[in-house]
This record gives sequence, C-alpha cells and structure tokens, in this order.
Amino acid sequence: MSEEESERESAPARLPAPRKTSRARTLTEIRSLARSHTRTAIRVLVGIMRSDDATPAVRLSAANAILDRGWGKAAQPVENGEDHPLELVHRVERVIVHPKDAGHAEAENEA
Repeated sequence: MSEEESERESAPARLPAPRKTSRARTLTEIRSLARSHTRTAIRVLVGIMRSDDATPAVRLSAANAILDRGWGKAAQPVENGEDHPLELVHRVERVIVHPKDAGHAEAENEA
C-alpha cells in the first residue's frame, strides 16, 4: 500500500456541502413553528404584564414586547446634537462637459 492510499483511507470522509435550498427551507420551517406559538406567547406576556408578583421592570418589558408586536417599534428621530431633528440635504449637480474636454477631465480625475 502506498503512502497516498494510506492517507486517503485515514482521512475522514467528506460530507456533501449543504444546499442553500435546505437552509432556506429550514429557516421557513423554524419561522412557521415559532409563529404557531404566537397566541401562547402573547398570553404569557399578558400574564406577566398583569402579574402582581412580577417586578415593575419585568412587567414593563412584557408590555413593550406586546406593543412592539402589535404596533411595531416607535421610530427614533435622528438628532444633530443641538436638540433639533437632523436635516438631510441632497445635492444633485449636473456638469456639462464638451466632448473635446472629456479626455482632459478624466485625466484630472485620475490625478
């Protein structure tokens, strides 16, 4: 038996690479399974929110989770540090270049 043959026998067998479709199918199945427990999860959150034994922080967390699922998360405004909303300014600039100058302009951009 040659060295090459013994190396092949001792090397672990390679498994086929997982297909992307199986991963996508698995994620779809996981989402579907999780969504099938939605009613129970909401009931648990409501139970925690209403519980007198739960701490205020836990009750608040449960209430926020319920609101987020029902209404989505509240939009967070972006501020510029001066307690004013950030203003975004977009500028579109149109430059007309004469065909004779086009090669010259490209040379300047590369420099």
